[in-house]
Amino acid sequence: MGERATCPATRWLSIVGIGEDGVEGLSDVARRLVSSAELVLGGKRHLALAADLIKGRQVAWPSPISQVLPEIEKHRGRPVVVLASGDPFHYGAGDMLMRAFPVEEMLCLPQPSSFSLAASRLGWSLQDVASVSLHGRALENVVRHLQPGARILALSWDATTPAKLAQLLVERGMAGSTLTVLEQLGGPQERVRKAMAAAFDLKDVVALNIIALEVVASDDAKLVPLASGLDDSLFEHDGQLTKRDVRAVTLSSLAPRQGELLWDVGLGAGSIAIEWLLRHPAMRAIGIEEDAARAARAARNAAALGTPDLKIVEKPAPAAFEGLPAPDAIFVGGGLSDAGLLDAAWAALKPGGRIVANAVSLSSEARLIECFQKHGGEITKLQVAKAGRVGAGDVFVWRHAAPVTQWRARKP
Repeated sequence: MGERATCPATRWLSIVGIGEDGVEGLSDVARRLVSSAELVLGGKRHLALAADLIKGRQVAWPSPISQVLPEIEKHRGRPVVVLASGDPFHYGAGDMLMRAFPVEEMLCLPQPSSFSLAASRLGWSLQDVASVSLHGRALENVVRHLQPGARILALSWDATTPAKLAQLLVERGMAGSTLTVLEQLGGPQERVRKAMAAAFDLKDVVALNIIALEVVASDDAKLVPLASGLDDSLFEHDGQLTKRDVRAVTLSSLAPRQGELLWDVGLGAGSIAIEWLLRHPAMRAIGIEEDAARAARAARNAAALGTPDLKIVEKPAPAAFEGLPAPDAIFVGGGLSDAGLLDAAWAALKPGGRIVANAVSLSSEARLIECFQKHGGEITKLQVAKAGRVGAGDVFVWRHAAPVTQWRARKP
């Protein structure tokens, strides 16, 4: 018997990319989809650009934008068009819609994205450029990409973003960097202007703009190195900091993989969670810290080092675990005086997840040995010594830091 024939799903939901040239830039198919739709959704600017085509009901994006999903659901199976800027699947509405509706019920007709248009104007190859969206996101998200000689395309939040970015560059020792502001790309009002960060003076910037950045860093620029084990001086701290050498080993033990979630229990200065987030833009981390001053300090460190999306729960562990999404990895750097903390952390960990705990005191070390005997894994003694001067002379001796006992294990 042959396979049963199946009917393809009706593609009732169309996502149409529209540029600043409006309906003139749309294909015949895209125009027909817009004009025949019962419901057309998009930003106010998008709706205005396509106004001559729209015959159905118009709905402008609410805030938050996700509130529009029930309205789209009401029209399921009937023609609906979502208007989006350029390529809807490049920092656009496509991802949100894909999570809500099956791809088999959708049709997408993209236009060139702002990033593609900017690269074509400048002659930059997109594969060699860091693409960053600052629209609705913290400006500090660009920090991790600020490397000497880097080329970055940053989609602005609004008209003030270019000047704010220029000021950030000056503050971080990159005043010689060049910013090219490209406004209203693809439309009749397109404009491309350039300025140095140290003398940024562009006026009347429109809200719809993208910034092309060529980074020039001074010798003392505040750069975020690409390796794990960042210098301790990059972190503001009160002594509650996993030091560089131990931190590098700890990150290796945590073995971060793309898109995973870390719980950093006893966040302190936030160094472990921050370095976890720096490994890849898709990484996620939740820091748990009951001390308000330390939580605020960790938040400042996260912003300064380009990971402003670090989420911080200001509660004691393990009570703070309740209601949090299950983690792929847990680091315990404090709070081991609570006898039930490690058991609660182990219970919260996903199957296949990793746990790493560091201890300095004998009592905390004893708890790690108990967990090692109960759950297996590896237990390691980490000892670091650095040369230090004796008095004012030229004699140096080894100065040993307190040894750190580390337990790491994988949950079956």
